[in-house]
Amino acid sequence: MATLILLRHARSAANGAGTLAGRSPGVGLDETGVGQAAGLVDRLAEVPLAGIVVSPLQRCRETVAGLAAQRGLSPLVEPDLAEVDYGDWTGRKITELTAEPLWKVVQQHPSAAVFPGGEGLAQVQARSVAAVRAHDRRFGPDAVWLACTHGDVIKSVLADALGLHLDGFQRIVVDPCSVSVVRYTETRPFVLKVNDTGGDVSGLVPPVDAAKSDAVVGGTTGSPDR
Repeated sequence: MATLILLRHARSAANGAGTLAGRSPGVGLDETGVGQAAGLVDRLAEVPLAGIVVSPLQRCRETVAGLAAQRGLSPLVEPDLAEVDYGDWTGRKITELTAEPLWKVVQQHPSAAVFPGGEGLAQVQARSVAAVRAHDRRFGPDAVWLACTHGDVIKSVLADALGLHLDGFQRIVVDPCSVSVVRYTETRPFVLKVNDTGGDVSGLVPPVDAAKSDAVVGGTTGSPDR
């Protein structure tokens, strides 16, 4: 199967203000985020991209705009990779939300968390995992493709790939403009990177035996062919 680059959108104005943007319209990148997004062109220069899939929200579309233009790709908007519908929590300060009784559930038992007037985190994982697996099949073997989406969405996909119960997904950290990578095979996913905010990611190019579903006993060798 293909290799999926999960890109969290670059820093948004809401990130800087400490608010939960959710699906609020008109939330774009702040100055730091614009610089992060511009750096993606060089950062992913050695990685052949078969396509770009993007959340419908502005901050994600702005994050991939320069990269898509440089590659001559038209991002495909995927509604099932949209941000969590936080319902009544949308637009509120994070510092206020920590006092809500639901906050402890979100932190300690997220599989049971349902946001008032919004959706549950279990629903988020179900829709996002189904979406990435469908696109992965569509791109086909040996392709490398990128999905730009949101922190909790990426964490839920990574938890599934790691075989981790959703209640453990808060252990995963996904920073703005970070790259996490999953390579799917016939029998299992392999998680290659989590929360990578560094430079060169040319190691994402699939090795010659990428279709193999077996883990390397003793660990990988570090060579291009594993």
